[in-house]
Amino acid sequence: MDGNLNFRHLYYFWVVAKEGGITRAAKRLNLAVQTISTQLAQLEESVGKALFTQQGRRLVLTEPGRLALAYADQIFMLGEQMQEALGEADSARTRLTVGISDSLPKLTAYKLLEATTKLDRQVRLVCYEDQFEALLGDLALHKLDVVLTDRAVDSGTALRVFSHQLFESETIVVGAPVLATLYAGAFPANLNGAPFLLPTRNNALRGKIDEWFDSHAVRPDIVGEFEDNALLNTFGRRGLGLFFAPAALAADIEEQFGARLVGRVPQVREQFYAISNERKIQHPAVEAILSAAHETVLGAA
Repeated sequence: MDGNLNFRHLYYFWVVAKEGGITRAAKRLNLAVQTISTQLAQLEESVGKALFTQQGRRLVLTEPGRLALAYADQIFMLGEQMQEALGEADSARTRLTVGISDSLPKLTAYKLLEATTKLDRQVRLVCYEDQFEALLGDLALHKLDVVLTDRAVDSGTALRVFSHQLFESETIVVGAPVLATLYAGAFPANLNGAPFLLPTRNNALRGKIDEWFDSHAVRPDIVGEFEDNALLNTFGRRGLGLFFAPAALAADIEEQFGARLVGRVPQVREQFYAISNERKIQHPAVEAILSAAHETVLGAA
């Protein structure tokens, strides 16, 4: 294996893999098909591995090719982000790349990000949604500036990332008007047999909810479990079950989902975090998010 990797060859490999073939890659790069083929062959010779194999008329990645593509993705996606960031460096706009955990209520994410729209310097938001662990990996690779989530990073993690608590809120049980009226009464005994939409068991909130049900001898009818909070809220809006929500967002939840209060659950509290690569936040837009969470009604819930 040649120790001197030619990044131009690697870039051609990346484009071929993304485009699904040499002809399409050559068209995108405005190069001859023979040029791409030759440089792919040189890359394979350099790394000492076949990166593609021919299956009929298609090129298919080999196992070493899939591994190389994973690294090339990181290299060239970061390169594209760098070019965008440099292009904006002299403009009046700040770029903020945010990872949003799929378990985070979207209203919470909006309320937190809303603070960035009030800065003197205009912010260009780039938001990605994914699972918690995937977002932490992207943060560690500096693909993201911050991750907004409902859990802190495990203290035993090998990743050099830091959790900053934004706010804590007690929860409430809410439901569509007809359902909320049907299960009005002495709370929480009125919840026995009530249809509920709950987070899946890998969600930080679910264990607290289950413990609360057990401690109050409540036996709900769990009609749905959701990893995606937005989907859970959509089913809740349609009246298919009661659901838990942050008390700090009660007014917004009623306005957006038409969900009415059934009862307050102060024992079940949600925590929300910003996770960054720095112990001390330096990005002005992330500073604005932390300040807003600490100083507004969110922090008082």
